[in-house]
Amino acid sequence: MIRLQEVRKVFGEGRPNAFTAVDGVTLTLGGAGVTALKGPSGSGKTTLLALIGCMARPTAGRIRLDDRELTSLPERFLTEVRRRTFGFVFQQFNLVRGITALENVLLPAYPVGEPRGELVARARRLFADLDIEGKQGSRVEWLSGGETQRVAIARALINNPQVIIADEPTAHLDTKLSDAFMEIVADLKRRGKMVVIASHDPVVYESTVVDEVITMRDGRLVG
Repeated sequence: MIRLQEVRKVFGEGRPNAFTAVDGVTLTLGGAGVTALKGPSGSGKTTLLALIGCMARPTAGRIRLDDRELTSLPERFLTEVRRRTFGFVFQQFNLVRGITALENVLLPAYPVGEPRGELVARARRLFADLDIEGKQGSRVEWLSGGETQRVAIARALINNPQVIIADEPTAHLDTKLSDAFMEIVADLKRRGKMVVIASHDPVVYESTVVDEVITMRDGRLVG
């Protein structure tokens, strides 16, 4: 369970051009299920995702993961929490060109220190589950849009995280591929994962897979 209490995130605090991206958000995300954050560009969705996933620290307020308070953790401990608890699917996918799809998937797992053989076996199972088994040795720049997305999802899952964070994952996909992504989300839900998606795409937030839709505007939760 993730709890945010009166969380604020201000960029450039104390400067004339200070910008409040998240403003006093109190939110509880609990257990397996799918939550969609929707709202216009600039509403604070991406920043809120970064706070939920421990990729950014709040300017004020508290964030708890189960019974652990995360806000004041030293960075080295926060990095470990982030690595073992969260998997991230970025809007641009952020795969590394020039290396294979398999090598991309393995990258987040190396700091964990597991034997390479075990990591490769787990990665290959993910490729099979996502129906891209034949693409392990392909460089990512050779992949189609849907294949690239599935590699990004496999990378997010390599450390077996409990929480999947996805930022506008269908922004560059057509309707068919967006529907395919939501089928993958449904499977993650069946496996007991928590999935949090920021999206302005109705294919996402109107999907029957989604358990809760949270609307943001001007850094606040509305509705």
